[in-house]
Amino acid sequence: MISSRRIVPLLGLAFFVGFLYTISSISNQWRRVPQTVGLGEMVNSPTPTPSGRFNTTKTDDYVTKEPYAPPPQYLPGIPKPDGSPYSKTLVVPQAGDEDTTWMEFELPDWQTAVYVVDDPSAPLHPPKNKGHEVMVYLSYIIEHYHELPDIIAFMHSHQFAWHNDELFFDGNAAEMLRRLNPARVIRQGYMNLRCTWAPGCPDWLHPGAMEEDETKQEETMLAKSWGEIFPDSPIPDVLAQPCCAQFAVSGDRIRSIPKARFVYYRDWILRTELSDYISGRIWEYLWHVVFTGENVVCAKEHVCYCDGYGMCFGGEDEYDAYRGLGFQRNDLEEELTRWRDHAETIEIARLRGTLSQNSKLSVPEPGKDIELEEKIVEKERLLEELRANATLRGEDPRARAKEAGRPWKEGDGF
Repeated sequence: MISSRRIVPLLGLAFFVGFLYTISSISNQWRRVPQTVGLGEMVNSPTPTPSGRFNTTKTDDYVTKEPYAPPPQYLPGIPKPDGSPYSKTLVVPQAGDEDTTWMEFELPDWQTAVYVVDDPSAPLHPPKNKGHEVMVYLSYIIEHYHELPDIIAFMHSHQFAWHNDELFFDGNAAEMLRRLNPARVIRQGYMNLRCTWAPGCPDWLHPGAMEEDETKQEETMLAKSWGEIFPDSPIPDVLAQPCCAQFAVSGDRIRSIPKARFVYYRDWILRTELSDYISGRIWEYLWHVVFTGENVVCAKEHVCYCDGYGMCFGGEDEYDAYRGLGFQRNDLEEELTRWRDHAETIEIARLRGTLSQNSKLSVPEPGKDIELEEKIVEKERLLEELRANATLRGEDPRARAKEAGRPWKEGDGF
């Protein structure tokens, strides 16, 4: 029989061993939880599997396929009744002397969140100027996760740019946002602000590519990056959406994704050894994956313009005809440019006295420039007429629903 003097030390030893085991178990669980940047340690980089089927995270003595946060639930949103207001915020990065004052004057019904990337003393600024607009977009989501408006548009700071669709005169971002249909953003949850497929659709990036393409340098880095960013998802064969990291998201869609995931994504930007340029380019073709769960999101252009911006051409064939007319105008403008360049070369040769009968320079067809100018004006007139008709047609909710291929009902929203 064990004496009472021996029982006390044995009980103490058993309690101590049990305490150590409990602490060890809790520590192993917390190793898998990503921590906030600046408030704790960085999460370890996940290791991609060679097969690409699943990406696993290794710990000291086991491998787990558990995700770093619960999987998102991508559910369609329900628009407000017709005429109801939506709260809207425009999020943009700003660097140097970039002008953002146009937002205040052009978009009075939008709130703005301008993150100054190169001034840590600014009211809104990211933790680090890295990853181009990615750091700003993620910082806004993390900082405003529990107080998001109905709709958030993430864009670059300039008002006029080539990547803003040419259907909006001179690529005007203000016109694009004024036309934006909140109901489509709510229904879809995520909407790329660019409708035109090129560049980016329908078959753009291939994460398994081995040879570098100068036009998409991020392609060869995607497989490893995917394994780090989405450790619980298989590596896709193709990633595609219209360029160029400008999109609108509903607040509900953002909140359907655990905040921990956005913290994890921002941690990746901060810790990756990839350059600022490449890490930003990689994310240009990941936003649709984050907010839709789909690897390819290429909405038909005529549907995007009609349901997204109220510019309805009447169907895909009619929209293609409009685009074809635009290509014809572009060809005429190029021909006119060549004629003028040729005429200028001839005039310079004449003034220098080097133009002679033996000259190999041919004189451009007289009057051809006037003929081309008249044709261009006529094409522009036809294009403007079609745009005006498309805008008028887009005011009819039934026409929008029909072109978008969805049923219409009263109160369906723009």
